Amino acid sequence: MLPASVDEAVEALAATPGAVPVAGATDLMEAVNAGRLRPAALIGLGRITELRGWRYEDGGTAVLGAGLTHARMDRPDFAALIPALADAARTAGPPQVRNVGTLGGNIATAAPTGDTLPVLAALEAGATLARAGSTREVPISHLLTGLDPLRPGELLTWIRVPLLHAPQVFLKSTGRSGPARANASVAVVLDPARRAVRCAVGAVAPVPLRPLEAEAWVAGCIDWDARGEEGAVPIDPAALAAFGDYVAGACVPDGMPDPTGEGPGTAVLRLRRTVAVLARRALGRALK
Repeated sequence: MLPASVDEAVEALAATPGAVPVAGATDLMEAVNAGRLRPAALIGLGRITELRGWRYEDGGTAVLGAGLTHARMDRPDFAALIPALADAARTAGPPQVRNVGTLGGNIATAAPTGDTLPVLAALEAGATLARAGSTREVPISHLLTGLDPLRPGELLTWIRVPLLHAPQVFLKSTGRSGPARANASVAVVLDPARRAVRCAVGAVAPVPLRPLEAEAWVAGCIDWDARGEEGAVPIDPAALAAFGDYVAGACVPDGMPDPTGEGPGTAVLRLRRTVAVLARRALGRALK
């Protein structure tokens, strides 16, 4: 089925229980080929042009179509708007993946290594879910954690991102050069109006993790009035290093499973060090 509008798509979903919407199919076809998914039918979203762009909305919000590709998010106009999301899209894979992979697909699949997911968590983005005759708004974090998941017959249509007009950074570690899946990733977003820091860690757990206590603590260590002044040091280097350790300790606790077989705690310690470095570097870059 190839609907040409959102209305046609939700009608098709309502008429075909068990059907799965598909746009880029980079994750979906992998699951199908591996035998993990056997959809009753596929509903192609490629003809719905309204979901492949983005727009501004009153109140300082960017409304992103679920069909927005990673390659489109990497363009300069988008990168100037939401730089951390552009950075995540840029590292999501080789060009053939970024050209077809979509933001909505990242969210719906909710793979732990989805690069855009920690950025959306740190930005506290929301989603619009449509079904025949109605729509509803849900925080992205609720979708990812299953607190308020997609319901049968619903289609993810729009992602709403508050525009903070402030520094934001995404970094990830892959363990090898070139595009690859993350073994850890960190998004850091500054919110100067509230004198707040938001941080989310990806790939170390089934869903992005927000180290809320570390966020609140480091926000109190920043000289917000000194930011942007030539020669100013907005945060003590010791506090920056402590923030990395705080984030790592919160998101990579003792007792995590060790899939590598390297011995008790070895992989955990390495992952904790990686997250600490990423968090420290991300905040340091955001504060420059």
